[in-house]
Amino acid sequence: MGLTETLSKPGEMFGDMFQVATLDNVVQWGQSFSLWPYPFATACCGIEYMSTSCADYDIARFGAERPSFSPRQADMILVLGTITYKMAPVLRQIYDQLAEPKFVISVGACASSGGMFHTYGVLQGVDRILPVDVYVPGCPPRPEALLDALMKLQKKVQSQGLEARRQEVMRKIEEINERNKPLVVA
Repeated sequence: MGLTETLSKPGEMFGDMFQVATLDNVVQWGQSFSLWPYPFATACCGIEYMSTSCADYDIARFGAERPSFSPRQADMILVLGTITYKMAPVLRQIYDQLAEPKFVISVGACASSGGMFHTYGVLQGVDRILPVDVYVPGCPPRPEALLDALMKLQKKVQSQGLEARRQEVMRKIEEINERNKPLVVA
């Protein structure tokens, strides 16, 4: 078994003595367990997030126990609740200020699809303005669903390198900009 074969299987244990991994794998593992959320709570999903942060569910087990209320100190935004068109530019500005690489979790039916509010003032899905990584279904979703979404995001961070992440975000933002172009009738 050569060194090339060993490095192709990162995380493999050799007895109880040592473990072989690449630097990228170690960085991605550390990054996945230190996601600092910025909770953008506008409705009842915010209450569910608060209960997820309490002792019964303990989001601290997953490294996301430090909610940051400054976007410059966060790298993950949790969109919790109904987003109106009036709030959309503010939400996009907050997203732009997040530390790189940044992640988005859309929590609940209202954030994901507008929910029961199919009106002219409610944004019908936050994916119209932000590149969403994980959707959490429910109205409001249970704390377990939020923890499941966090674990899915951790797996994504562990398996995706920085360049692949940058490419994915750029592709999603291009799709959002293309979808939001004004319709010109000649």
